[in-house]
Amino acid sequence: MPVLRERMANSFDEIFGQDAAVESLKEAYRADRMPHALIFAGPVGVGKGTTAAAVGKLWLCEKPNTKSAEPCGTCDSCRTFDVGTHPDFHVVYRQLIRLESETSKAKELAVQVIRQHLIRAAGLKPAMNRGKVFLIEEAELMNAAAQNTLLKTLEEPPGRTIIILLTDQPDSLLPTIRSRCQHIRFAALDEKLVIEQLRKREIDAATASSAANLSEGSVGVALKWIEDGVVAAAEELHQQLDVLIAGQPAGDLQTWFRKQADAYAEKQLERDELASKDQATREGLAVYLKLSAQRFRRLLGESSDADEMERAASAIDAVVRAEQYLDENVNVPLVFQQLAITLERLFATAESSRR
Repeated sequence: MPVLRERMANSFDEIFGQDAAVESLKEAYRADRMPHALIFAGPVGVGKGTTAAAVGKLWLCEKPNTKSAEPCGTCDSCRTFDVGTHPDFHVVYRQLIRLESETSKAKELAVQVIRQHLIRAAGLKPAMNRGKVFLIEEAELMNAAAQNTLLKTLEEPPGRTIIILLTDQPDSLLPTIRSRCQHIRFAALDEKLVIEQLRKREIDAATASSAANLSEGSVGVALKWIEDGVVAAAEELHQQLDVLIAGQPAGDLQTWFRKQADAYAEKQLERDELASKDQATREGLAVYLKLSAQRFRRLLGESSDADEMERAASAIDAVVRAEQYLDENVNVPLVFQQLAITLERLFATAESSRR
């Protein structure tokens, strides 16, 4: 299962930092205008899954409070939901393909998963007679066949059914999918709120502060990066980049990126031994490229020197090109060799001109 799957929420009151999204959903429920198809769009780890679960519990509750838009919390449906075994709340995720093929790397959300675990399941009678809720995680990973197969059910779901698509890349969904759904936006969380949530999980103050700063408003990402060792590695990365910015050789950046990406991949394989190591390694490289771009963006924002700002912008462009090359499956050593050469030339030239 996706490592960032969020726990089930008991009520909307447990969701923090997403007041606008929560209120729009509650208003729709109170007015009896809850859409049957929704896209929850926003950064990873900011509460989309938790909110979807709260919607599911409310929708399936036998005695909901229609004025407050809250589930009763005591009926058979609510009790079953709270222990995570509700038969009418279906989470659809890419690794379900392994029920068909045990060795699948599950790189995308396949059409077989959509057919079996959503379309077919939606056509069955609700086990508890209140309706059904389907939650599609990482919806942007549905391939074209899966998205096209979903269209009819998305437009006219059988019975009292809600389908919620979670994504941090809504533009990756087909226009025909997007047009059939109501969009609910989820924003990045305030850094202080992320720190507060991390501290509640007994994470020390220094680590919580660093993780919140790096994750840019995502509790889920902050937690994952702490667990995966990314937060600790990011400090080392930023130190190397600061040396580079100062016009000095930063060491073997190419080897550093590869070493850290391999460590990242090993963490993913510990969670899911059938995951693709190559894909996990590329994900790790993408994480550290993102953190590199973050450091250069801050340089751009902090500087008042026109030349330095131009160098920072050029460095960001170089990192973005490297990200694009990774997406296009260009040879990894070549990508990072070119990036290291470009960055060193940019800032070494600056140091020479200062002399």
